[in-house]
Amino acid sequence: MAFPYKKMDEADFDYIRSVTASDRVMVGSQIAQEYYHDEMPNYGTFPPELYVEVENKEEISKIMAYCNEKNIPVVVRGAGTGLSGGASCKYGGIMMSVMRMNKIFDIDFKNMTISAEPGALLCDVQAAAAAAGLLYPSDPGEKTASIGGNVITNAGGMRVVRYGNTRENVRCVEAVLPDGSVEAFSSNVVKNTTGYNLKDLIVGSEGTLCIVTKVTLKLVPAPKFSNTLVMPFHSLEECADMVPVVLGLACQPAAIEFLERELIEIVERCLKKPFPVKEGEAVLIVMYDASSQDELDAAVQMAAEAALAHGAIDCCIANTPERIGSVWGVRGAILEGMKADSVSQEECDVVVPRSCIAQYVKDAKRIARSLGLRVEPCGHCGDGNIHTEMLRGNDMTDEEWENATTECLKQLYALSKQLGGQLSGEHGIGNGRIEYLEDFVGPRMIRLYKAIKLAFDENLILNPGKIIEFNK
Repeated sequence: MAFPYKKMDEADFDYIRSVTASDRVMVGSQIAQEYYHDEMPNYGTFPPELYVEVENKEEISKIMAYCNEKNIPVVVRGAGTGLSGGASCKYGGIMMSVMRMNKIFDIDFKNMTISAEPGALLCDVQAAAAAAGLLYPSDPGEKTASIGGNVITNAGGMRVVRYGNTRENVRCVEAVLPDGSVEAFSSNVVKNTTGYNLKDLIVGSEGTLCIVTKVTLKLVPAPKFSNTLVMPFHSLEECADMVPVVLGLACQPAAIEFLERELIEIVERCLKKPFPVKEGEAVLIVMYDASSQDELDAAVQMAAEAALAHGAIDCCIANTPERIGSVWGVRGAILEGMKADSVSQEECDVVVPRSCIAQYVKDAKRIARSLGLRVEPCGHCGDGNIHTEMLRGNDMTDEEWENATTECLKQLYALSKQLGGQLSGEHGIGNGRIEYLEDFVGPRMIRLYKAIKLAFDENLILNPGKIIEFNK
């Protein structure tokens, strides 16, 4: 077994410098503390022994072959925007940054694809597609995330309802395996039944199976017309009950989100971002994209009539860039608003069947209140992914906060499982949710996960201690 791993020495440091460059390698106290963790430092802050910025797959290949032989763990880091403690050196070793590998290649118009290296930012990939009149449809909230990070975590976002998660938009992946070999997973084809579908396994594997060096992504024609509807309801239950109605209409929405009034008021008060609709205890936000004005008008009319027929107080149409921006600006500022309105935060990232959204939110609030916590659920009700934010007040001690959030998470995960949900809908397992995974999937599935890990990484050197743990 690989554990315990080799403690790196000067010979190891010199080798990494020899296959990269001295000015791209930092050791020990030279390494900035910002590289010790991702956006959730409470899920683990672990210093690497060496930090290196790689520039190409050849460098990665040499480093991995060496580390595989010497039993040195390697963790890959993109932009560091993850929310599960995935990009942290739990067992020391090497932190490998791929942010210098940020090239975006020319668009393949005949195949409607774009290729990029892993360090390219999502916003830059989206901009390159938009400049050509096309759309890269995956749209997670953090636009400065690396595209490699999006792929390796199967990033979601608000447009999942129509366009799918990142996995649905990845054509092929080039990657370096833990032994240093370079492999292509699928190719630029629309369908593929050639052997096991390992490409889709790589997407969402959280850096535990291989290191992505290039991805080819699906593009679609950019919608020429778009409207956003805001449907206010008297209660969350009525709001949630509208979701299957919207999804059952002939016109497919691009996004469906819900917000409760309490959360809207936090953003308005703390960030001075006014929400254009003042009615309702909960609002459903529905986006429609279309290729013609007639198509858009038909979708909007159909949805508005359905909303009013199912108890909506009104159906407000945002049909200008300014109005659309005011709606989605508040939705996009939720996390920032909650940070401004509390001392600290903890998040539960469950996904439940869409029919159970209202029940989950109601019970989540009851659980939080019983533990002295304030909780603010919001999320992608089109796919049942509910972000349940626990907010810390000024009067809680560190011990009270830790005890309350630990117990709250246990009960929220149990609630999700009871409702037929899953542990994580978007942010992944990483280090932060690893202790809860077996309760959801069972011991047989854990054995399968371990077998897959060993098939790719027999020495367990790539991002060890994430998703599954061998060393306990």
